[in-house]
Amino acid sequence: MSTGNLKQRLTAAVGPSAVLDDPYDLLVYEYDASDEVIAGNHQPDFVVLPETAEQVAEVVRIARELNVPVTPRGAGTGLAGGAIAARGGIMVCLTRMKNVLEINYLDRYAIVEPGLINLDLSVRTTPDGYFFAPDPSSQKACTIGGNVANNSGGPHCLKYGVTSNHILGLEVVLPNGEMIWTGGAAPESPGIDMTGVMVGSEGTIGIVTKAMVRLTRVPEDVNVLMAPFPTIDAASSAVSAIIAAGILPAALEMMDALTIQAVEAAYHAGYPTDAGAVLLIEIDGLAEAVAESTEQIVTICKHHNANEVRVATSQAERDLLWQGRKAAFGAMGRLTPNYYLQDTVVPRTKLPETLRRVDEIGRDHKLKIANVFHAGDGNLHPLILFDRYKPGELERVLSAGTEMLHWCVDVGGAISGEHGIGLEKKDHLTLMFSPQDLAAMAGLKKSFDPLNYFNPEKVFPTGAGCGEIDSLKKHARWEKMGIHVV
Repeated sequence: MSTGNLKQRLTAAVGPSAVLDDPYDLLVYEYDASDEVIAGNHQPDFVVLPETAEQVAEVVRIARELNVPVTPRGAGTGLAGGAIAARGGIMVCLTRMKNVLEINYLDRYAIVEPGLINLDLSVRTTPDGYFFAPDPSSQKACTIGGNVANNSGGPHCLKYGVTSNHILGLEVVLPNGEMIWTGGAAPESPGIDMTGVMVGSEGTIGIVTKAMVRLTRVPEDVNVLMAPFPTIDAASSAVSAIIAAGILPAALEMMDALTIQAVEAAYHAGYPTDAGAVLLIEIDGLAEAVAESTEQIVTICKHHNANEVRVATSQAERDLLWQGRKAAFGAMGRLTPNYYLQDTVVPRTKLPETLRRVDEIGRDHKLKIANVFHAGDGNLHPLILFDRYKPGELERVLSAGTEMLHWCVDVGGAISGEHGIGLEKKDHLTLMFSPQDLAAMAGLKKSFDPLNYFNPEKVFPTGAGCGEIDSLKKHARWEKMGIHVV
């Protein structure tokens, strides 16, 4: 079928104003929030902007009939290249599907469309005493559908858990154009956990068109503490001591000196620029428990040589401290033209030695590295600062990033804590999984998408370790690795 005929069919499905194919319009969709130097630019042939689940299903059926690749996309805030049209084709952008369809405070859930901005749901429900707990740093822009695809985390996942802990059910369009509903409001759902399969699958086996999400009660009281330390080691030791004391903060974040400098220059959030590291700690719950935990945390931080411990005294002060943390990535432009963000996780007790190793890797490769991360659960975000136009610098950046991943896996961690795999890390999965593990995952993907046209070239390795899902039978290396494809 010609491109013109495909456009006609897409236009009939979603309307002329919802089909984009002008090269200037498509420029916006060539990349997501990942570093374009790492993930590259890939232009889709068409971008469609459906407004209903039925329109999504019809677009998928058209794509299936013509064997055209489909790439689901939310707000494009992903950091691993997961929303890039690696093989062109049709990009299904869900940002026009942004309605709150139902709010049920009695059973504590809401049903929303995938294009709804994460923060907008809490803005809607907080006056009634409820909020949506998962809060990625991009929550002012990212969509709930994208959060589901990547099983996104955020600063408050230490206490409240990642997205998967807050998804009760999903409406999903499968790669064959059929629509299913998984899960529901009941505490338990019999059969295979299809909701669990979908959450975190990065758009490779279905497109979410509705999400039933859990609503959480707004806590009675909240305290936000800021504790600067002379060194990262001292701050890391305080993190372990706080958790060892049986305290579960809502959030426990760390920023190093380089990050503090950038954040303060950009936002004047109140972080002391002479500190080696800062902890941002939030405690919530019943007023008496919050007061008791706050007192304990102050004592622990001082015992671990905190320069001071400041408790925010107003909502404005709390908001400013959090603004500095959540907008830290954007502040890096004051330090460098480019940065490569790693997203790894290690056991919390391994934080001090891991941060020392990150520093060593930076020195070995003659690169500056800023650290801002979820210290409470060991989810690291080293930002490798560089200039893409300096000869040889990108190669050093990629080498440094790979060394970090190897280290984190070796100490019992993982190659991603919350940003997903996408294009960026698919060839690093072999650090964590055996050929048999990967074959099992590939088999699941293939059962939903036998032609491998749903978000192709994402998640699954395509380097020396593994072949692409749609060509497993062609790659002798799988047989050499003991994987027998039938």
